[in-house]
Amino acid sequence: MRELHVKEEEAGQRLDKYLQKYMAEAPKSFFYKMLRKKNITCNKKKCDGSERLKEGDCIQLFLSDETIEGFRRKSQDRKSFPVTKLDILYEDSQVLLINKPAGMLAQKAGEGDVSLVEYLPGYLLATGAVTEESLRSFRPSVCNRLDRNTSGLITAGKTPAALRELSSLFKDRTARKYYLCLVKGKVEKEGRLLGWLFKNEKTNQVMVCPAPRKGASEICTVCTPIAGKENLTLLKVELITGKSHQIRAHLSSVGHPVIGDRKYGDENLNRQYREKYGLSYQFLHAWQMEFPKLSGPLAGLSEKTVEAPLPKLLKEILEEEILKRKDGRGYGNLGFQGSSGFNSGGTHQPYK
Repeated sequence: MRELHVKEEEAGQRLDKYLQKYMAEAPKSFFYKMLRKKNITCNKKKCDGSERLKEGDCIQLFLSDETIEGFRRKSQDRKSFPVTKLDILYEDSQVLLINKPAGMLAQKAGEGDVSLVEYLPGYLLATGAVTEESLRSFRPSVCNRLDRNTSGLITAGKTPAALRELSSLFKDRTARKYYLCLVKGKVEKEGRLLGWLFKNEKTNQVMVCPAPRKGASEICTVCTPIAGKENLTLLKVELITGKSHQIRAHLSSVGHPVIGDRKYGDENLNRQYREKYGLSYQFLHAWQMEFPKLSGPLAGLSEKTVEAPLPKLLKEILEEEILKRKDGRGYGNLGFQGSSGFNSGGTHQPYK
């Protein structure tokens, strides 16, 4: 018989999930059979696997060591947790906020990919925040996603409870997310863009429709011009809904594609920025998160605003094309005068 004692960082997850991580090679059916037969118990009580674990819970495995070790991975090879330098904007015992560079995947898209999900355990192992043994029962992970070629803020949970709370926060839309993007054309009024987004799963491309259609999701994007010139505008964008490629497709649908966007952008304009600056990805950056009053695992983020600095290349383009200043600060304080608003071709309302 083997006893497993639930640590603080392991609390909050379901018993069956904990078991699946501890004995990763065992089929799910094995655990449910052992639970039914009381060969696996928690605090000496019969369980069905749906129980939420608490710190200090004792899980009893009435199994031979040969059976247990046969179902466990022989080693957590550190090579499976690659290490790279991460730009950490905030960290406590529960959560991490990371400034993801453009080009890095937030999560795997294919079997051979290496993403932030793989880099995160490597970072935490290197800093001593987790051990290889603790990773057998819980794997810290990212919570929100960004496209590969969008830079900026990514949140990650270091404990099951923090991951669950972060997910609820974004699902309930109580945390506000702001982006910076450079777009074609002159935008002079704050506006609320409305529409319906339809995704083609085969091409991984979306289209914005002016009216409801089968399979489409209603979307809302709030855009505020910060600075600009005749044919270029820096926008602060708030996602009211958060759908795949929403900002890029929505802005393109109203005649203001994001500079550098190969999928929804203006190829002639993109070519100019590629040749002048070497820009090979969209000028879109997850800039700020504003958190409400929080308690529990997310108490450290309560009423905080976290900001991710612009990547060096985007900052250079912004300074050269619009700001003409060298300190790169104060984007939100720059004024922009005018009255024309968004181009026609999409639905827009004044932001209320």
